[in-house]
Amino acid sequence: MTALYAVFGNPIAHSRSPRIHALFAAQTGADLRYEARLAPPDGLEAALAAFRAEGGVGANITVPFKFEAWRLCARRSAAAQLAQAVNTIGWDESGLWGDNTDGVGLVRDLARLLQTDPHRPLQHQRLLLLGAGGAASGVLGPLLAAGARSIALWNRSLDKAQTLAARHSALAAQHGADLQVVHTPPPHWADGVVNATAASLGGETLELADGVLHPNAWAYDMMYAAADTPFVAQAKAAGAQAWDGLGMLVEQAAQSYTLWHGESPDTAPVLATLRAELAAGKS
Repeated sequence: MTALYAVFGNPIAHSRSPRIHALFAAQTGADLRYEARLAPPDGLEAALAAFRAEGGVGANITVPFKFEAWRLCARRSAAAQLAQAVNTIGWDESGLWGDNTDGVGLVRDLARLLQTDPHRPLQHQRLLLLGAGGAASGVLGPLLAAGARSIALWNRSLDKAQTLAARHSALAAQHGADLQVVHTPPPHWADGVVNATAASLGGETLELADGVLHPNAWAYDMMYAAADTPFVAQAKAAGAQAWDGLGMLVEQAAQSYTLWHGESPDTAPVLATLRAELAAGKS
């Protein structure tokens, strides 16, 4: 019997998750159908219940529902509990369970791009993390565990950044990392800058002081597009090496796939296929 999976979000028509999971299934021989489903802004719980009634086995959760999905789960992984955000769900005898694979996806992609130790790819680096929403919540813990010596959080709403930092303070201490909240992004400080805001999704450029992005830094936008995102273009204009988040998307999807199926797909050919399809303008 064909197993039913989906990704829930609003908006959702742009999602490449169905294509990614179709490519994973072709690799592993899995019999599955994976759909993109639009949920009303206040209707995730009802949408998931209807999906489950149709025979849904598991789902990914994207903007703006990651925090709500966390609240709905009867059981959560340690990563999801720390993030207080969920992007991967399934059902078992205890009900709805949730995990967060965003941080795993980001760290794996950074290890590939930086060509560093996959277990501690950010060893001794100073990072600036922009944003404090669901995306930042999902990746901060794994970034700390990846060896960063210092992470500065910046968000337009300072209180959200402070709440996020407080929740991760014990993990930062465990890994010997300095975790701080900054009122303004510091110039000429970071070895790497991660954009976890949704600015690029809306085609916006972040207002950053000169030197925040600089030639000795790398920059990573968790959003992706066929051409450079506004943040990637901004970083390159400042002389930084910069990448978008397509690799993270594939890697976090692979981790979700492993949670559901117990198999680890090969991400390299899937990423290459998606990049080629983006360049060719395929939806």
